[in-house]
Amino acid sequence: MQVIEESESKVYGAEDLKQDLTDLIKKYSRGKVFLLCDTGSYKHCYPKVKGLEAIDENNIICIEEGDQNKTIDAISKVWHFLSTNGADRKSLLINLAGGMPCDLGGFAASTFKRGIDFINIPTTLLSQVDASVGGKTGINFHSLKNEIGVFQHATAVLVDTDFTKTQDQENISSGFAEMIKHALIYSEDTWNDIKSFPIIDVDLKALKPLVIRSINIKESFVKADPTEQNVRKSLNFGHTIGHAFESFCMKNNKAILHGYAVAYGMLAELYLGYKKCGFPMETIKEINSVIEKIYGKLDITMDDFNDLFYLMTHDKKNEKNQINFTLLSTIGEIKINQICTKEEIYEAIEFYLDL
Repeated sequence: MQVIEESESKVYGAEDLKQDLTDLIKKYSRGKVFLLCDTGSYKHCYPKVKGLEAIDENNIICIEEGDQNKTIDAISKVWHFLSTNGADRKSLLINLAGGMPCDLGGFAASTFKRGIDFINIPTTLLSQVDASVGGKTGINFHSLKNEIGVFQHATAVLVDTDFTKTQDQENISSGFAEMIKHALIYSEDTWNDIKSFPIIDVDLKALKPLVIRSINIKESFVKADPTEQNVRKSLNFGHTIGHAFESFCMKNNKAILHGYAVAYGMLAELYLGYKKCGFPMETIKEINSVIEKIYGKLDITMDDFNDLFYLMTHDKKNEKNQINFTLLSTIGEIKINQICTKEEIYEAIEFYLDL
């Protein structure tokens, strides 16, 4: 195993997945190791660890895939399985899946018997660079994204980029949006590498070093501010409007992938950065050309604004009933705790639609 980052969770790059996982779980009793998959990862990813002596096949929990299933009913199913199958405070839950089950499984482990250990094995590009690291766990509630959750770091995160071979192009592009975000909040050099990378029909071997760099960027913010009191808020760039886009589409039965929502949200929030912090308009146009080529445009109109604004008023980052943004003054220069008015947000969404 290659240590990618030494932080709250040890992040490892897998070299021999079965052996690496065996080494990580050897201190746990066989009957006390549980594995959580969703229906997709059980079919496509579980075969890569199947047959490990330390994992009893009777201790596998399988939930339905898709963010619409990141619910209180699903978390209740996980708690019930653990409770009725002998899990105790010395048990381990392995989350082998994409971002949704890693979030949900981390929350289940963090709250079951006041907390048991969990290991994330992210199987999608999005979860490798985002959901599996950083210690955020949770579920959606009443169509609101990640409304319920806790900060709790995984005991370890084991990253095997070969899992990305199981993904279609749309899901790879979704994960790449978070890599774009990391580049924009970090440095011009990183953005230059990302913007020129051919993510369509991707060469996964060439992508691997960019994935590792992206994980390192996220972990650098997390390590500096584990509970998001200050600089970690940088990672929220694109997400205030992006989460509203995502929740709106989910609520209206036209769900979009998380990364697509973040990509659209970044463009709207770059405009807020232009208006409030002087972000260069020419750079917005350059970023838009990259994003639109990969993600197209979001199918909304200004008639949807009031619904979108209502969703933003429920964002976890808000303070004193004011909508709180992370904005940029230029690439790599972050301005946290930026309060924007309803009129400014309206203008930003209108700008995005006119791009």
